[in-house]
Amino acid sequence: MPTNKILLTSSELAALWTSYMQNSMSIQFLSFLLNTIEDPEGKEIVEKGYRISSTHLAQITDMFQAENIPIPTGFTDHDVNINAPRLYSDTFMMTYLNHMSKTGMLGYSSFLSMSTRNDIRKIFKDVLFMTSDLFDESSKILLEKGLYVRSPYINYPTEKDFIDSKSYLSGLNPFSNKRPLNAVELAHLHTNIQTNIMGTKLSISFAQSSPTKEVQKLMFRGKEISEKHVEIFTDILLDNHTQPPLSSDVAVTNSTTQVFSDKLILFHQCMLTALGSGNYATAAAASQRNDLIVNYERLSLEIGQYAKDIANFMIENKWLEQPPGTIDVEKLAQNKKGN
Repeated sequence: MPTNKILLTSSELAALWTSYMQNSMSIQFLSFLLNTIEDPEGKEIVEKGYRISSTHLAQITDMFQAENIPIPTGFTDHDVNINAPRLYSDTFMMTYLNHMSKTGMLGYSSFLSMSTRNDIRKIFKDVLFMTSDLFDESSKILLEKGLYVRSPYINYPTEKDFIDSKSYLSGLNPFSNKRPLNAVELAHLHTNIQTNIMGTKLSISFAQSSPTKEVQKLMFRGKEISEKHVEIFTDILLDNHTQPPLSSDVAVTNSTTQVFSDKLILFHQCMLTALGSGNYATAAAASQRNDLIVNYERLSLEIGQYAKDIANFMIENKWLEQPPGTIDVEKLAQNKKGN
């Protein structure tokens, strides 16, 4: 290795490793969607999503090889049965691509901001641009088909205003009227309703297609958590006299054939819980009504415990791959020769 070579920072290594794991999973998931989707326009965006993940994974693989870093196991075609019967409706598959492109933009922008080396920044800048383009195309198709679920409309403001009372931040007292929700709070409630609806449908599909009772139980638990959170956020909107926009309920077929390995299912579910926790943290920081903040914080704890239980099950089955880490110097000292 040349002595003047700039090594990868821990942040860059974390970004590359995480992105490798997620994209190796996405390739297998999308390969099944690609084999079952029937809508021609929907097939185009699934193909585009598959190409983006494949290109990005190849770039990271080349980077790991150039740096002499072991390539993670990740996921392979052994983790998917692409010839299994149709599991999702076309509408759901297109919505899934749109949803994952949103989360991809958030993730890649974060990875880009964590990177300093020119080549690493280029990798994440390129994939961020491609993912943004995928979001645009999938949004356009959903809008044209009348399938895009918009957030609630509100009246335009007629003048500038300032908060003139600390009561604006209240909301915990059940005996006092809560102030109307503002646009920022509405936006986050809408987002978290939609992501939990997605989580509900995926949990159902994973439960009915997994042959393992323990995995089925974990997936049904995820379904119940997502449904409960949708109900809580929906009630908040209804109390505000705002109609919550909900997506079509047609999503999962009645197929019970195994499509994905249990390892892939649990990894995907862990990824969704991590995204949900991030969404709740952002929503809590942006909301100004105390009752909303408390709701996001307590629901985050429930998600966190669920994610921990999934991780424990994956560890028991030796499915949870360990990220690169620092050296345990105490253990190294204790195990050195001569002790």
